[in-house]
Amino acid sequence: MNKKRRGNSVSNPSTLTQSNLQASSGYNVNIAVIGDSHVGYLNSQSIFNNFLPRVLSTGNKRYVIFGGDNAHALGAFTTAEARSYYQQFKNIVDHNLGPKNIYYRTSIGNWEDTSRNDSRSLFLQYFNPLTGRVSIPRTQGLVHHVWLDNGTGTFSQDSIDLLNNLDNNHYYIIDTHWPLYVPGIYNTVSSDHVVSRQETDRFFNAIPANVRNRILGIFTHHAHVFYSKLTNIHSNFPNTPFFVTGCSGDYKCSSFESGYYDVDVTIQNNQAFLQARKVIL
Repeated sequence: MNKKRRGNSVSNPSTLTQSNLQASSGYNVNIAVIGDSHVGYLNSQSIFNNFLPRVLSTGNKRYVIFGGDNAHALGAFTTAEARSYYQQFKNIVDHNLGPKNIYYRTSIGNWEDTSRNDSRSLFLQYFNPLTGRVSIPRTQGLVHHVWLDNGTGTFSQDSIDLLNNLDNNHYYIIDTHWPLYVPGIYNTVSSDHVVSRQETDRFFNAIPANVRNRILGIFTHHAHVFYSKLTNIHSNFPNTPFFVTGCSGDYKCSSFESGYYDVDVTIQNNQAFLQARKVIL
């Protein structure tokens, strides 16, 4: 079903990690966080093909984070069909991001993190490792994107090990597909689309104590709704903002939740700050 697209944007309250930031100096790096396109499902390819250029038409995007369920691989009947879904998504991304020299990485989603149709192998072939960290362009190596594997609803050991080894020489934007259990989330996100309290504790406890104030933001997806909690997501993370991103395809994606987060990372005096704005398309 083809949905009507809306061009207006809706701003969340400020997501600065330090409320006393005065952003009159320094410089910004503009990135986008996008989730759940489900290319391969009904009209998702066409919707995403129109969606992505609109994301890039505002600001000066230097990096894009995709949050998984890019391809509707679990819904394919054969490996060849699943491969075509991955290829369709990648063709759209490369066509739009390649000429602009915009880099991207993606977390793995639950519709991809499966042995059915050789999906995990295809994800690795078309995208990137299941976990990793890279420096976000134009941040002079100061800000890293960390992506994790919890596509099955639990964090892989590689994901926990990666968090264990974060250092306090950088700032981090963390992305993972399933939302964490944070206070108040069930008011918006269905409980069957949130990882358990135990898994959430595994995540937070894996981050070294001297890195806790270096987490600029945590982005998640999967629920096809927008949600944010900007403070007190965990007792040890009072100032870290947490987000659930909407959707960008045709699978369980209403016009009210079709959109992305437009993110500015401000670099000032060798410190980094993050501001995110929900945009409905």
